[in-house]
Amino acid sequence: MKKAMSVLLVAAMVLGLVGGVVGASAADYPRKPITIVVPYSPGGASDTVSRIYAKELEKILKNPVIVTNRTGASGAVGLEFVKSSAPDGYTLAYMPVESTMISALGFTDTKSSDFTFIGRAMTIPASVTVRADSEWKTLDEFLEYAKRNPEKLRAGNSGTGSIWHIAAALLERERGSKFIHVPFEGAAPAIAALMGKNIELVTVSPSEIQSAVESGEFRVLAVLGEKRSSILPEIPTAKELGVDVVVQGWGAFAVPKGTPDEIVKILEKASEEALNSEEMKALLAKRGFEHAYLNGADMDAFAQTNLDLFSDLIPSLGISK
Repeated sequence: MKKAMSVLLVAAMVLGLVGGVVGASAADYPRKPITIVVPYSPGGASDTVSRIYAKELEKILKNPVIVTNRTGASGAVGLEFVKSSAPDGYTLAYMPVESTMISALGFTDTKSSDFTFIGRAMTIPASVTVRADSEWKTLDEFLEYAKRNPEKLRAGNSGTGSIWHIAAALLERERGSKFIHVPFEGAAPAIAALMGKNIELVTVSPSEIQSAVESGEFRVLAVLGEKRSSILPEIPTAKELGVDVVVQGWGAFAVPKGTPDEIVKILEKASEEALNSEEMKALLAKRGFEHAYLNGADMDAFAQTNLDLFSDLIPSLGISK
């Protein structure tokens, strides 16, 4: 009996010490520089948004915040690094929509569900775009034509397995249409191909086709966002038109799964302020992105929905790295 009591007493002391360590680590967090890992090259949208976020986070937490770039394998290299980092709140990841796609594409076993989100900054909807001199005036006309004429219309995208490829594929699945998917090395050559009448459709971001729309060369049939685009406010969403498809890029921030709840709460609260700052909103508006803050819990659920969708869709399309 005495031996059993001694064991229980020791166990209680150990648990008390462990709890004290966790509590202390949260109580004095942060006490050293925080690193944000961007899985893409410097200078791009992901990098720019992360640096504004870091600047704001540094002011809020009164602690150094550093941005570093770890590129490769469509973002897998950077995300794998953060996943394997200590879950202590000192290594954060910029999480793009591709974080819910790269496992299904075969780049890595790392998934968005290996992280705990602390906030979403933005969304970038796909715009369903044709030439202004084409015969299609509405999204319904285009999809019905594609259904009656399978594999006649060519849909350009920014690369096989890219989010813009997925956008066109989901339109197909929703209406039973069938396109010829034409991959390009990025959105710009796809747009040039539409300009040159080498394809009939592109699904890219509104900011990438805005100038051609304003010049009267392109017509946008719909945007595939949760809401209308701020830079093309006159264009309805597909859902408004009765087509239940939402496909958009997004950018969020997360920590490795297993980070103590107390630290997650500190980062989530600071992120809410940073991601809703006037500096962040101004940057997103300048870039043509939609400010679309979500808290950590809501973003966890949103990312899981994306992960489930892409884990089913991408293999069905026969897409891999």
